[in-house]
Amino acid sequence: MVEVRYFAAIADAVGKNTESLDLPAGATVADLRARLAATYGAEVDTLVNVCAFLIGDELTRDPSATLIDRVDVLPPFAGG
Repeated sequence: MVEVRYFAAIADAVGKNTESLDLPAGATVADLRARLAATYGAEVDTLVNVCAFLIGDELTRDPSATLIDRVDVLPPFAGG
């Protein structure tokens, strides 16, 4: 089980801030992206493809990065 936390635009797109997904051991960012696209559709798929993923203390966009028990999905942020 992986706890997925969503922030900003991606939280709005999926309609929640967090959920638990039953993903197999060794699942990767690519597996998570595929699950989110299948569950939420093309709009979320497009958004997820520009997101970064915080896995532990490592921020990555690498689709082969292995998930752990929690991952944060972070869309690009505008700031000032």
